[in-house]
Amino acid sequence: MPIGWFSLVRQGRFDWGLRNEPEEATDGRVWPQPRGKLLGGTSSINGMMYSRGVAADYDGWAAAGLAGWDYASVLPYFRRSETNWRGAGDYHGGDGPLRVERQRAAQPFYDGIVAAGRALGYRENDDFNGAGAGGFGMPDFTVHRGRRHSSADAFLAAARSRPNLVVQTGATATRILFDGDRATGVEYARDGQLHRAEADGEVIVAGGAYHSPHLLMLSGIGEAAMLQRHGIGVVADLPAVGQDLQDHPMVGAGYAARGTATFERALRLDRLALAAVDWALRGRGPLAGQPMSAQAFVNVLGDGDWPDVQVQVSHVSMMAQPWFPLWRKGAGHQIGVGALQLQPEGRGEITLRSADPADAPRVRLGLLATEGDRRAAREMVRFIRRLFATAAASELVSAELFPGPAAQSDAELDAVIRATIMTGSHPTSSCAMAAGNGGVLDAELRVKGVRGLRVADASAIPRVPRGNTNAPAIMIAEKASDLILGRAPLPRAAITQTPIGGDRSKEFA
Repeated sequence: MPIGWFSLVRQGRFDWGLRNEPEEATDGRVWPQPRGKLLGGTSSINGMMYSRGVAADYDGWAAAGLAGWDYASVLPYFRRSETNWRGAGDYHGGDGPLRVERQRAAQPFYDGIVAAGRALGYRENDDFNGAGAGGFGMPDFTVHRGRRHSSADAFLAAARSRPNLVVQTGATATRILFDGDRATGVEYARDGQLHRAEADGEVIVAGGAYHSPHLLMLSGIGEAAMLQRHGIGVVADLPAVGQDLQDHPMVGAGYAARGTATFERALRLDRLALAAVDWALRGRGPLAGQPMSAQAFVNVLGDGDWPDVQVQVSHVSMMAQPWFPLWRKGAGHQIGVGALQLQPEGRGEITLRSADPADAPRVRLGLLATEGDRRAAREMVRFIRRLFATAAASELVSAELFPGPAAQSDAELDAVIRATIMTGSHPTSSCAMAAGNGGVLDAELRVKGVRGLRVADASAIPRVPRGNTNAPAIMIAEKASDLILGRAPLPRAAITQTPIGGDRSKEFA
C-alpha cells in the first residue's frame, strides 16, 4: 500500500536499524537511517518517488573523466528500465520492467502551490524527467495498479524461474573471498552457519551506500592502517572506501491548514476502513497514492541555471495517524513542507565499528559542516516562507506552526535547524567512481586494485544527483548488466534537457 511507507519507516520491521553517529553540528542528535532489509532493498520501503536528477549531473560525471556516464549515454538506460504512464518517447520508456505512474493532483492544494510558484517566477512542469528539469508540478511514482512497484517486483519476480538464479533470504554477507587479488566468491551467514558462494566469473556487490563499503572493508579493501587496527588483512589499500558520503540535507516547515480538505480527513478510522476496502478491491482511492500537494525544483542558493533545491509540499502532518472521536485525537489539518539542498558541500563517511560483520557500520553524515551548507539551510527556510507568503499559498494556510514566527535571525534559524535538520535518505558516493587513481571504482564499476569485483549501486555515484536516488541506482544496474556481459553500450540519445523547460518562457527568480 503506497501510503503505508510512513508506517514501514517508523516501525523498523524491514529496516537494518542503522543510526548516525552524534555530531556537534547537529546538537549530538541521533536518528534512524532507513535502509531496506528485504528483497528489493530500500526500494521496498521508500517513498516511491521517481526522480532521475538533471542532465548537468551526468554531464558533470563525464567531465570528471568518467566516459560513458554523460546524460546522452545514461538516458537510454533510464528509458530501458521503465514503463512510463506517458508511453515511450524521447525521455521515457514504454516497455521496461519498472512501472512509473502518475498521481492525480489533490485540490485545492496543487493549484494553489503551483500558482504560488508562478508568482515567484517559476513555471509549471508536468515532467521533471523530461525536456525541462525545473519548476512546480507533480512527481511520478513507482506504483502499479495502486501498489508499490519495487525493484524486486519489477526485476526479480520475472527472473525467479531461471535455473542460474538462487535467492538466499535471511542471509548476511560477511566477507568477499579472494585468491590473491581476485575475488572468487562470498561468505555469508545463514541460520547461524557460515556458507560460501563461489563465483566462476565476477562478484557483484549491491549493498547500497552504507553496506557496500562496510562489506569491502570487512573483506580487506579500504585504508590499510584502519583495517590493520581492526585486525583485518589488507587485500587492497583503498583509502576512499567509505569516504565522500553524500546525502541531501533537508529542512522542514509546518503550517496550519485553512479548512478541512487535507489528508487528515481520510485518516478518520471509519473513512480509513472504507478506503482500505476500496484499495484492496480496486487498487484505488486515497491509500493508493501519496498525500503530496506539489513538488518543485528551484534555484534558491546561487545564480546558476540548474535547480539547487527540491521542495516537497504535502497536505498532511508528519505526525498524522488514524483517529476517531472519543478514541484518539488526530494531528490536525496541516500542510508540511520539506526542502532539500541538492548539491551540499559537506561530506560524511562510513567506517568500521569492529571486524565483526554483525556490528553495524558507523555512519557520520557531515551535515552543516560548512558555512555554505549552514547558509543554504537558512535560505531554504526563508524560501518556504516566501512561497507561503504569496497570495495563492496564503489562502491554503492560517499560521506557521514550525519553525514559528519567533525564529527570524540567522542565529535563531541556526538553532532550530541544528535541532531538526535531517536528510532525504538519499545516501550516495561511499564507493565512488573516479578517473585516475582516486575513488574506489573505475568507469566500469570495477573495484580498483583487485580483479573480478564490481559495485553496482548508489555508492558508485561520484556526486549525489539533484533528485531522488532510486531511479539513478536502477539506471546504474541497467548499465552494469551490459558492462558485466561485455555488451556494447546502448546508442547515445540525440536530445538533452534544459534547466527550465522546452519553451523557457519563465526564467528562475
